Amino acid sequence: MNNFNRSGILFVVSAPSGTGKTTLCTSVRQTPDLVYSISCTTRPIRTGEKDGVDYFFLTQSEFQKKMKEGEMLETADVYGHLYGTPKEPVLEHLAAGRDVLLDIDVQGARQVRSTQDPKIKEALADIFIMPPDLEELKRRLQGRGTEDDQQIAKRIQAADAEMADWKSYRYTILSSSMEEDLIKFRAIIRAERYLSRRLDLQHG
Repeated sequence: MNNFNRSGILFVVSAPSGTGKTTLCTSVRQTPDLVYSISCTTRPIRTGEKDGVDYFFLTQSEFQKKMKEGEMLETADVYGHLYGTPKEPVLEHLAAGRDVLLDIDVQGARQVRSTQDPKIKEALADIFIMPPDLEELKRRLQGRGTEDDQQIAKRIQAADAEMADWKSYRYTILSSSMEEDLIKFRAIIRAERYLSRRLDLQHG
């Protein structure tokens, strides 16, 4: 009897703000065999959030200490607050054969790609979600009603720069409806799980 074991996969997902990445990742997180990586942040905790569930809320000095000691897989400064992914939990999940989902921006994905850690390099499967065009993205951002015109203009400008990075990713999902995006996302997850190089044959 032959049994296959496999190492965990690190699914890194990036997209411009307003593409629907968070909703998509929330839907994919319902999959029981996928672990969502919880980020650290120095921003204040918001109403309804829980430490260790939504984020690990750290002080500036705690965060910088982790960075200095090489405990962060990637970090980003977003509007004056630090965000980052703790490395150790990710490596533990991958070693146990569990797949990890990481929802980070283009800047963070670049850092993950440039890591020297062979286990991270081997596990990585990065996905970029490309909005149909900037006009559609603007319409989606306006529809959210959470930003004023100036903030939307800023996000559109940032999105334009981020979209130029799509070729650096292994996969690109051309965004349409949420249902279709989810089907494409799940197809990528399935394909990665069947890659021969990820499987290790155990003779029983």
